[in-house]
Amino acid sequence: MNAAVHIHRARVRYAETDQMGVVHHASYLLYLEDGRTRLLEERGLPYTEIEAAGLGLPVRRVDLRFREAARYGDELCVHTRLSRLRAASVAFDYEIRRGADDALLATAWLELACVDLSSPDRPVAPLPDALRECLEREPTA
Repeated sequence: MNAAVHIHRARVRYAETDQMGVVHHASYLLYLEDGRTRLLEERGLPYTEIEAAGLGLPVRRVDLRFREAARYGDELCVHTRLSRLRAASVAFDYEIRRGADDALLATAWLELACVDLSSPDRPVAPLPDALRECLEREPTA
């Protein structure tokens, strides 16, 4: 399994913050999603192709720990790494850091199930070859 880290950079938008300019906790889930979809894209499998093949990757479990506040205007660096591949699921580890000082803002672990979009209550096992190969391949960027 390739444990190379993908780094996605994002700027905190005003709409992602509360009245005090601090990033709202729910916004972190969007940063995690951006990190993993960009990782898949970098490895040659955009999420649009996964869905076009009739597959979905819904979040099955997430563990998110906040360490320091992100604020409006901060540049965030979302570090995403493949953590585990199973028969019908995939998991990722994350670190979210502030670009200006590399401060660790949050850590996360997230598991996705692989499902057939025509019957999303049933996991697809084994993971389709294209998805497994994408996750195991060396990044192209």
